Amino acid sequence: MTTARYRDQHWEPALSVRQVLGLERVLAGQPEVVAGAHRLDRPVRWVHVAEAADVGVMLSGGEMVLTTGVLLAGDEDKQGEYVRSLHRAEASAVVLGLGRAFPAPPDGMRAAAERCGLPMVVLHRPFPFAELTEEVQSRLLRRKYAAVSLSETVRTELTGLITAGAPVQRLLDEVARHGGCPVVVTNLAHRVLATAGERAAVDDVLRDWERIARQAGAGSADGWIRAELSCRGERWGRLVLCGYPGERAAGRLLADRAAEALVLHRMLAGDGAHARTSGGSWDSWAEQSARSLLTDLVTGAVPARQLLPRARAAGLPVNRRIFVPLVVRGGEPARLDRVLRLLGLPGVAAGLDDDRVAVLLSLAPDQDARALTAHLAARLRSEPESSRAVVAAADARTWDDVPAGLREARHVADAVADSAPGLDPPPVVRLRDIHLRGLVRLLRDDPHVQSFAERELHGLLADPDEDLLAVLRTYLATGRNKSRTAQLHHVSRPALYRRLEAIQSRLGVDLDDFEQAASVHIALLAHDAQQG
Repeated sequence: MTTARYRDQHWEPALSVRQVLGLERVLAGQPEVVAGAHRLDRPVRWVHVAEAADVGVMLSGGEMVLTTGVLLAGDEDKQGEYVRSLHRAEASAVVLGLGRAFPAPPDGMRAAAERCGLPMVVLHRPFPFAELTEEVQSRLLRRKYAAVSLSETVRTELTGLITAGAPVQRLLDEVARHGGCPVVVTNLAHRVLATAGERAAVDDVLRDWERIARQAGAGSADGWIRAELSCRGERWGRLVLCGYPGERAAGRLLADRAAEALVLHRMLAGDGAHARTSGGSWDSWAEQSARSLLTDLVTGAVPARQLLPRARAAGLPVNRRIFVPLVVRGGEPARLDRVLRLLGLPGVAAGLDDDRVAVLLSLAPDQDARALTAHLAARLRSEPESSRAVVAAADARTWDDVPAGLREARHVADAVADSAPGLDPPPVVRLRDIHLRGLVRLLRDDPHVQSFAERELHGLLADPDEDLLAVLRTYLATGRNKSRTAQLHHVSRPALYRRLEAIQSRLGVDLDDFEQAASVHIALLAHDAQQG
């Protein structure tokens, strides 16, 4: 397994030069920044007391060097070279204690430090360097211990969740809890695959995701910590802590542990048993993100306007577009995603439950929504596994109207599913196509409708006979066509007549009478809708 890799491989905790100068003990020395004031946010990884003129060869980078300059007094060339050697060694700052060697800041050192961009600080009051080193080193060690402790705690918790079969979202929620900030996982094209954290904070992050994600990648976003996700030498995604409020070293370790867990989860997801208990394979992450978006749109739990950032971050074009809400029965999210790509149609698809897939197309205003929807349905039905797929569609909508459109499409799809077996609905079905069946389905929870259905069908429901119910359903759905009904049920005409006689006897109706047949048909539609 390959773990996360960072552009900056230093994970050691650090204080900035500015933070060191703000310590109470340091303030007692009356520090004054005389050069490099624009670089005070440089990290200090260690404090080093040195008087040697060639101190640079003893440094590894990130040190704050303390000196009295006793070996530099009277030689401006040596002072300039001293500062340049610190700059070459990538020291974070130099602190000069004024006193016998230098009663005032030396111009040579100050000029060299300004040219190099090296912060130079002088202490106007005598100050024991030992107190400064003790204070800074103890703080750095405490931070390092806290970071390592956090790292091990997170590693243990995430490993436990993985072995327990927890889904990926559960892992990310735990990382967000520890980090106190939104967590975003993307593919290499910055498309959001998953998020975790407080919903409002996540939505704020996603409002202009692509721009700020690229800034974070360039290291210009404060508190944004990125871990590359890779496996067997191949990079495939990124995890980003967005605005981590703690020490950067701790954030890096947290992101590192999170990346390790996600890679491990991905590898284990290849195992069938683990995939079943952990929420599916890693490749379903994009579908999970789409499901979350579409579910929130369908339920109306979140206003559509607030979901725009998530839609944009998921790669759905949203500016100056029209949207076509669809619900498909007889398809799978992965297959619909593939069809969308093959047809070049921008959209997202996700399973709402076991047999319904929601699809949201994003089209330009000048595109023919009906023609493209029909083309999508035809292409889907051309595949053997989806030859009987039914696409329920609402008319093209603005973004604010998408939730109502998805609910309408779901209603149409459910009404079609209640149709008698063997009947072949059109590839694309709309509200106007479901007629009475759609109305009855909308009213299925009304007590009066429920009572009506029970009363009309009592003779068949009191002693259920599924064969007779199926024959009745087909006979009424085909417009009381006996030949078609016999054909669909693979029985002879005499056998069908015997069944119809039994149905009429048990219900006490004459199915040749239009009004009585219509009443039974409505009751059966209501019964099927309630069962569905």
